[in-house]
Amino acid sequence: MSKRALHGRKRLIVGVTGFIYAERTLRMLREMEVETHLVMSRAAELTCEYESTRSREAVHALADHVHPIADVGASIASGSFRTLGMLVVPCSMRTVGEIASGVTSTLLTRAADVVLKERLPLVLMVRETPLNLIHLRNMTTVTEAGAVVFPPVPAFYAKPASLREMVDHSVSRAHDQFGLDTERSEAWRDA
Repeated sequence: MSKRALHGRKRLIVGVTGFIYAERTLRMLREMEVETHLVMSRAAELTCEYESTRSREAVHALADHVHPIADVGASIASGSFRTLGMLVVPCSMRTVGEIASGVTSTLLTRAADVVLKERLPLVLMVRETPLNLIHLRNMTTVTEAGAVVFPPVPAFYAKPASLREMVDHSVSRAHDQFGLDTERSEAWRDA
């Protein structure tokens, strides 16, 4: 839980630079009654069409609040905005690079920068592979600044029966970083 008490409903900023993981994140957060503040990159809006049959509007409908990517004056760009933190799901290397440099050009990276300065959890579900040295250095920089680099790695010990179960497990583990228990991620057990 964040240092600052939240009164009423918990809320989380959800930054999106892709699609499938983001959709499952928004659905799970809705089930947990967590208020979501969505900001999608332009690339994420295009990715919706490539990764699914859903429209941008359908994704927006999964969030409680949607903030335009260019609105750097939105509530989520302020340190006084009370939140559990921010999850960027998935997180492109371009976004990691902007956050690492501290030079933010969109609401998504500005909100991430604010979350870091307020010492709140920032979880980046990085999606690129293979990684080059620039990617690795940028991930080191954001980690040193307080972010959690969280690649969505499948947990085969959970014996997933479908791609959706694999996605749900990764998303659930990311939610754990904010103290949110979706009851979907199976913990490791000793034999």
